[in-house]
This record gives sequence, structure tokens and C-alpha cells, in this order.
Amino acid sequence: MAGASTAQRGGPGAAGKGSGPLKAPKSPKGTGPGGSPGPRPGGRLPGGLRRGPLVVVGLALALFLAAGCTWVLYGSSWLRVEKVTATGTGVLTPGQVLAAAAVPVGAPLVSVDTDEIEARLRGRLPRIDSVDVVRSWPHGIGLKVTERKPVLLIKKDAQFVEVDDSGVRFDTVGRAPAGVPVLELSSRQSPSGRRFDEERLLREAVGIAAGLPEAIRKETVQVKVRSYDSVVLELTGGRSVVWGSGEQGEAKGRALTALLKASPKADRFDVSVPTAPAVSGS
Repeated sequence: MAGASTAQRGGPGAAGKGSGPLKAPKSPKGTGPGGSPGPRPGGRLPGGLRRGPLVVVGLALALFLAAGCTWVLYGSSWLRVEKVTATGTGVLTPGQVLAAAAVPVGAPLVSVDTDEIEARLRGRLPRIDSVDVVRSWPHGIGLKVTERKPVLLIKKDAQFVEVDDSGVRFDTVGRAPAGVPVLELSSRQSPSGRRFDEERLLREAVGIAAGLPEAIRKETVQVKVRSYDSVVLELTGGRSVVWGSGEQGEAKGRALTALLKASPKADRFDVSVPTAPAVSGS
């Protein structure tokens, strides 16, 4: 009798024509691919916990913390403005700065608008060049003031208008500050008056005065401007300096410093051409 066929023996090729595709074994219930734990019915996590309650608890904690922080910053009395200080004043007094700043004492420290206070101070006190408004936790506000410094004075009747190194006229005083020269502007008869108006000549005078070496600036009592290139400095002791234009200011300052040391008894100096300075008088 003939032996069993290959198909009957179950050898290679037994799953021939007519056989269905092979199927992967099923994972045990409750596991993902490769046997890893998968989501449990009803949104359960491993250990029997549910996702829904955990999310709710997390959101509740976050809202509670946010509400607590908001209350501490805005609602409690722990972080409120109790003390305001002003530093850096010279001509101004701390009291003037505090009054102009009008910081809301008792308000929550976090709610204080520092930009608004800075703008208010600069608007009410033009002498202030800049101010740094600083929160000093838990109860303080600090105002660090920088005042403008006059480099030139413009005589106006019996008073003096102070001008800083940017050309800003920031205050009018009854007494001239020591060591600040007075401007004398007489350019109406100058042929260059149409090209250089008084405002332009003022800026030139300010630049010259601000750029003088400190020792010379202290001895300068007047800056006379007749035209753009005709500026004369009047020094203490009746001495005068032909400065010329505002150009080459640093070189002119060095030349004048050397001349004053070399000829201390001279009464007229010319540094309009700094490479060829001149001295006259004794």
C-alpha cells in the first residue's frame, strides 16, 4: 500500500492551496502589543486608578495655588507699599521728589506702575534727567534720581536759565550757579546769521562749554558767540580766549591747557587754529 502523501504527513507545503493565512497569537486580555500593560476598561490606569479623578484633582490644585498667589500679591497686607525713599538728589530735596512721585502708599507693591511714576517725575521736575523706580520687597519703593547738570546759563532779566549738555533748558534760577559760564549771543549782525540761527548757535555754545577741560570750565565766566566760527571765552582775571568754531574742541582744549601753564600771566590766548596757538599780553 502506498504511503501517506506529503500533505497528509504535515510536512513542508502542507498548508498549500486552500489553506487560510497564519494568525498571530492574541495578547492576554488587558495587555498591549508585546505584552505591555494597556488601558483598562473605563479609563483605568495600572493599579485600578481612573484618569478622570486625577485630572480633576490636578486642576483643582493648580487653581487653588493660583488663587492663593493672587491673594498674597493683591489681597493680603503682606506685600503692600509702606515706605518710599528718594536718593541721588543734589539741588532738589528728597521731599520734592517724593511729593512729585505720588507713589500710592498702601497699594499692592506688585500693582505699582513704575513707568508711570518715572514719567510723572520727569514731567513735574524737569531738573530730573532720569530716575530708576525700584521695588524693594516686601514693603518699599526706591527712587534713584539723576539730576541734570548745567553747562551754560542764559541770562533772562534778573534770572538765569540753566541749559544742560544736551541743550535742554530745564530750570530758571535767581542766582547763577558757581563755575557755570553765561552765554552772550550777539549774532544778529553776523553775515552767517541766515545760515545759523540762534538755536543752532546755542547748540554750538553748549557743545563748546560741555567739552572744555574741567580746570578751564571752572575758570570760564562767559561764552561770547558772534557767529558760527567766532566764539570767545572770557576767563577769570580778565583773560580772553579766541576759540573760533566748535570744531576740533578736544585739540583746542589741550592747546589752551598748555598755554595757560606756559604763560600764566598772559591775558589773551588764541586757539582757533590748535596746531598754531598764540599768546599775547603779559
